Amino acid sequence: MKQKIALAGNQNCGKTTLFNALTGSNQHVGNFPGVTVEEKEGTIRRLNNAVLVDLPGIYSLSPYTAEEVVTRDFIVKQKPQAILNIVDATNIERNLYLTLQLIELETPIVIALNMMDEVRASGNSINVEELSMRLGVPVVPISASKKEGIDDLTDALQRVLEHPVKPQKIDFCSGPVHTAIHSMAHLVADQAAEAGIPLRFAATKLIEGDDLMEQSLGLSEAQCHVLSHIVEQMEEELGTDREAALADMRYYYISTLCKGTVVKRQETTEQLRSEKIDRLFTHKYLGIPVFLVIMLVIFWVTFSLLGAPLQDLLDRGIGVVVSWLNELLIKEDVSPVLQSLVVDGICAGVGSVLSFLPIIVLLFFFLSLLEDSGYMARVAFVMDKLLRKIGLSGRSFVPMLIGFGCSVPAIMSARTLSSERDRKMTILLTPFMSCSAKLPIYGMITAAFFPQHAALVMISIYALGILVAVLCGLLLKETAFRGNPVPFVMELPAYRVPSAQSVLLHMWEKAKDFLHKAFTVIFLASLAIWFLQSFDFGLHYLEDSSQSMLAAIGSAIAPVFAPLGFADWRASTALLTGLTAKEAVVSTLTVLTGAGTDSALSAALQAMFTPLTAFSF
Repeated sequence: MKQKIALAGNQNCGKTTLFNALTGSNQHVGNFPGVTVEEKEGTIRRLNNAVLVDLPGIYSLSPYTAEEVVTRDFIVKQKPQAILNIVDATNIERNLYLTLQLIELETPIVIALNMMDEVRASGNSINVEELSMRLGVPVVPISASKKEGIDDLTDALQRVLEHPVKPQKIDFCSGPVHTAIHSMAHLVADQAAEAGIPLRFAATKLIEGDDLMEQSLGLSEAQCHVLSHIVEQMEEELGTDREAALADMRYYYISTLCKGTVVKRQETTEQLRSEKIDRLFTHKYLGIPVFLVIMLVIFWVTFSLLGAPLQDLLDRGIGVVVSWLNELLIKEDVSPVLQSLVVDGICAGVGSVLSFLPIIVLLFFFLSLLEDSGYMARVAFVMDKLLRKIGLSGRSFVPMLIGFGCSVPAIMSARTLSSERDRKMTILLTPFMSCSAKLPIYGMITAAFFPQHAALVMISIYALGILVAVLCGLLLKETAFRGNPVPFVMELPAYRVPSAQSVLLHMWEKAKDFLHKAFTVIFLASLAIWFLQSFDFGLHYLEDSSQSMLAAIGSAIAPVFAPLGFADWRASTALLTGLTAKEAVVSTLTVLTGAGTDSALSAALQAMFTPLTAFSF
């Protein structure tokens, strides 16, 4: 059996980058919280018998958020053979807070001191050997993004797996906290051993007031009474509450540890640069206008400057291929029904969607740049004040932001929100964000009706979706989801130059997803639409699709959409097929109108809609 190593660390400390460097995996690396929302596995390149498990980024092992529960449950219940704790060397004091808790788990641990290149570049230094000796665990300096120290880290992991040694020091407390933890340890020693939970970790969590730990150990009423007495005595002596007492204890030890091992002359170059940039990007009044300007420029480049010519070029190429295929079928005297299926059904449906590939790749190129640079975290911070007005915190902005890519991972990432109320509200509002699947529809409408103002129309459609989400949020806040959102805490990572590999990987993932959908869901939808619009209920092949099964279905539901201006049965039918996949709306209209090219489709749409009803559609 392969041995498991848990990869744990704070958010934005380079955890997924290190995972990719060790395993050769191609996970997308994001520079904002919430990218990893569940554990992911990969075999370490030089250790074929070892599996590295990438856990969500967390700041502590207290069960306040879903990420913390996932990480804690994996380490405590699945008992990996070792823990690889990645620490951001540029912010070592905060990162070591989690390290002290991981050490309490008494599992063999290796610390990867990441971003040491930035520490050196700023003239700062860390005595790695002294740090290792004081913590009682191996510490390896690395730079995950530059792949420095990766071989040394692999060697250290191999040694730990071959000769597992528990951390030599697990007691970081003194005074009243020390007394309370050791009293608690004596009280629950037998239950902790029976539950398979490290005694020191169990005692510390009970003193912190951890409900999950109380349930895991099954404390009796008498033990709960003794626990309350121990905590009350500690709080009385220290003059503070239980959680603050444990936090103070850990940070006091970290402060003492860093004084003897860290020489910090100044902030790193990245941190100093970030502070200057944030004066504009997180400005109280300018933050949101700057974000809107950035998005407007991205839309202009994507849909007008570069996207439109590339789309036109690809559309012409597809047209040439379809024309050649049509001539071949005629030459080979293929049945008109089969010819119609291939040319009017499959090629028209799939081809119309494929022509939007350049726009989707371009948009995700820019979004990936914003994400990897660290700007997306600033947008969440800037949006916090606005989101609170509709009953959410800035943390909900991350799932909503992902929703502009695809609603499925966006809704999945909402599980990382700490409040059930916030999770449900975010899940309900996220689909109002215009996902990439809607881009072909938006592109089709703007090309047909607003070619001179494509970027402006596009951003207005996106803005309208956000406005409707706001209105629904206000309604939900006063009805089904009364109450206040949880406090907003999010780390603002230092701005970094996006990795070309990561950006290209993100683009490839989106292009691959789009192509996969085009040749599966859209392909099947195109077949179904062609069949329904080519035959009547007696299965007679028709030249006039207005007598078809699809026309009958579309006509039946058309009155529902008539007040919106979509009285044409083809428009109603397209909306219906959009339930299978949003891109299918384009292929449906292409098949139903018999348009072989983008220009022909635009002409057909102009006969079907007015500019206002097209915008509404």
